[in-house]
Amino acid sequence: MKLLVIGSGAREHALVWRLAQDAARHDIVCAPGNAGIDTLARVVPVDAGDPEALLRLAGQEGVDLTVVGPELPLTRGVADLFAAHGRLLLGPTRLAAELESSKAFAKAFMTRHGVPTARYQVCESPDVAMAVLATRQFGYPVVIKADGLAAGKGVVIASDQLNASMAIRGMMVERRFGDAGSRVVIEEFMQGQEASVFALTDGRHAVILPTAQDHKRAYDGDAGPNTGGMGAFAPSPLVDDQLLDRIRETILQPVIDGMRAEGREFRGFLYAGLMLTAEGPKVVEFNVRMGDPEAQVVLPMIDGDFATLLRDAAAGTLFQDTCRVRDWPRVGVVIASAGYPDKYETGKVINGLGAACAVPGVIVFHAGTARRGAEIVTAGGRVLTVVAEGRDYRQAVSRAYDAAQRITFEGAFMRKDIGRKALSSRR
Repeated sequence: MKLLVIGSGAREHALVWRLAQDAARHDIVCAPGNAGIDTLARVVPVDAGDPEALLRLAGQEGVDLTVVGPELPLTRGVADLFAAHGRLLLGPTRLAAELESSKAFAKAFMTRHGVPTARYQVCESPDVAMAVLATRQFGYPVVIKADGLAAGKGVVIASDQLNASMAIRGMMVERRFGDAGSRVVIEEFMQGQEASVFALTDGRHAVILPTAQDHKRAYDGDAGPNTGGMGAFAPSPLVDDQLLDRIRETILQPVIDGMRAEGREFRGFLYAGLMLTAEGPKVVEFNVRMGDPEAQVVLPMIDGDFATLLRDAAAGTLFQDTCRVRDWPRVGVVIASAGYPDKYETGKVINGLGAACAVPGVIVFHAGTARRGAEIVTAGGRVLTVVAEGRDYRQAVSRAYDAAQRITFEGAFMRKDIGRKALSSRR
């Protein structure tokens, strides 16, 4: 097949890498790509957020299937545009993508369809939000979410009324996240452990992919600000087969069926971020694409003909509910630029990539990287994800950090505790 992958991060590098592992030899184009993707696919400097430009590229290249990595083109209607021109694309329509682009929509949708989630209230103005806080109906800590897209950073867990008020002011008055914070969702804080579950769906049927656990906070011990993700491991030892069946029955299938019933048929990757509470699994958030860095540890576990699986989902012909999965766990460690998730510098020369890849069972996925002559330099906040497999979690963790510590650039930092939860969380 001739394939177009849209995006430029480590998630897209993992998608391209996995497609390149198929027994069939695919011709892969990536827009706009990065300095790691260009070793596996032909990269084209087309803006991933411009649906019209992406449609032109797919036509010029004679692409059989387009796979969307990030959320932005989906929320801008790239799936609708491709469908209108008879081009096959894996990813939800703009209306279906509201599961991620509007937390208020997602919460109301879950309420309508009986999907378990935290109690909440949507606030359209700072005054309303402050009044909700004053009632103390959710207690403390309390969760405050910007309604729109904020690159994984628009969530604050406030320990008291002062911090909650500051979060409201930052989102709704100071507009820290732009229009994404013009409306907020305030919800109860759920007790439990988090896990990520992924489904590939054609709008009716769903293939459950390997589970994962993410690490959102910037620093060890889940301290510091929220980020897009500082590392992950797969599968989650918290989710056994019995619990996964319950998640399918109470969350994933009701969402897929509910979206179709509301005229928003969902095709693509459905990500459910879950809290495993004493009452059972409840939804923290939905994403309408693979997570990052979860994709980097989940995709290497999937065996078989991946491109055909994606094509069937895009075409509405996914007549299966399982896929072949490799047994060994994966651990992924993100190496970031100093200052991330706030201000950071770019253009720092990266050394040690070859030495890292020489560690057995290791793949290095590029995120914020670029080529500058013969050098590879930093070009983003999250720069690389170092992923390792192992016969058990302990070996995977050891290999990942052995490799990650061989990579250097000015200001590089990483969490030192990725995978520790896998060593202690056993059901």
